[in-house]
Amino acid sequence: MNVKMQIKMLAASRGTTLKKLAEKLGEITGEECTYNSLLGKLNRESLSLKEAKIIADILNYRLEFTDIYKKTE
Repeated sequence: MNVKMQIKMLAASRGTTLKKLAEKLGEITGEECTYNSLLGKLNRESLSLKEAKIIADILNYRLEFTDIYKKTE
């Protein structure tokens, strides 16, 4: 599953749209972010890590790195 579909599914699970997500992202960053600009980044898979973290925060998720070599107990 690509990034665009994952974010669309997470947004839908929180009862929001990409348009509302783009508006909130713009409010938080202070930069212009429209539905079309967010959709373009998702289509090109050029979303920055900073933007991904903010989107996760907006949707009440945590974005984290997991060590794939660490043994689980």
